[in-house]
Amino acid sequence: MRRSSSSYPCWFHEIVYIMDKLAKALVCSLSGTSLMTLSSAIMSATIGQEFREPAQLGKLIKRLAPFISKSLCKGAGWGAHFAMGTAFSSVYTDLWEKKKLRPDGKNSVLLGLVSGVVGSLIWKATFKVHPLSPLMNYRRFYLQRIPAHVVFAIGATIAYNLLKDQDKARMKAPKSGNTSITH
Repeated sequence: MRRSSSSYPCWFHEIVYIMDKLAKALVCSLSGTSLMTLSSAIMSATIGQEFREPAQLGKLIKRLAPFISKSLCKGAGWGAHFAMGTAFSSVYTDLWEKKKLRPDGKNSVLLGLVSGVVGSLIWKATFKVHPLSPLMNYRRFYLQRIPAHVVFAIGATIAYNLLKDQDKARMKAPKSGNTSITH
């Protein structure tokens, strides 16, 4: 637990700390996952193979539960994709908050490369255990995970740095209740 000299109990500060980390992870996930999906859509259009993660997840869900509407499966695919993005972003945020990695360009590419390999392994396991995996060029799909995750990590890093800049600006702001603007 974190200790504080304020009048609030220790557990309250711990909850605030956890909520702050979760909020950062969610914002980083939204940014990174959205950019990743956009890059996958561009690659899909360029190469002619479906790389969009939510679309693939939606198809896998629909094949397992054909009685569920296509739109619900599509939404579930997006939900699953954002959930995985949040898991990756939580790891990134933890590394940045604990100062194990700086949130910069070089480290975002490194995180993206590592995440791409991990993501490829997760997809490979998913397709292996799924009873009705799609017919496709799996090698190309797995290879595309690498640049997609680099885009994800860059998007997450940019979002994190924007949040940190916002935190710094908030800390520098006057603490008084005076909100008048002088010209």
